[in-house]
Amino acid sequence: MARIISGAAGSLRLRVPRSGTRPTSDRVREGIFSSLESEDAIAGARVVDLYAGSGALGLEAMSRGARSAVLVDRAPDSSMVLKANAALVGKAVGAPAGAIRAVRQSVSTFLAAEQGPFDLAFLDPPYDLSDEELAGNLAALLPLLADDAIVVVERSTRSPAPRWPEGLTLLRERSYGDTAVTIAARS
Repeated sequence: MARIISGAAGSLRLRVPRSGTRPTSDRVREGIFSSLESEDAIAGARVVDLYAGSGALGLEAMSRGARSAVLVDRAPDSSMVLKANAALVGKAVGAPAGAIRAVRQSVSTFLAAEQGPFDLAFLDPPYDLSDEELAGNLAALLPLLADDAIVVVERSTRSPAPRWPEGLTLLRERSYGDTAVTIAARS
């Protein structure tokens, strides 16, 4: 079970795909959003949540005042869950039609076709995603980012730190048990 932690949709329970995902724990999400609020990165932000699963990260941002969110996952089960969760949170926060979009596409296909700009990007890829593919996704994401954008990557502590492309600068790294969270800013 996943839930929205805080904001206009606080305590709302989200659906979770039956398999193939590992929802970000409340503790990790609280740490991520505490860091983002200290950077004033949420209010009015245009958000993209890549490898979204249940959409908990992008939808948490909407609950806390983001302007819009695009939730991207290629799995059919995740796509159905994303649409249901987007409708639930959209209603709770009073989001206008189209403010929350669920997109069933691979991340690389989405990044190649999307226009942006995004102020806040979440990447919570499967732990078995290769370092090269993650680096390629970060490079493809860079032109879609607004000038002062923030990028959050969640991975296993056993995985190497992300290789940030030129144009993204590391702000902070933190581990929560087996989960490593790395935050960078557009530079």
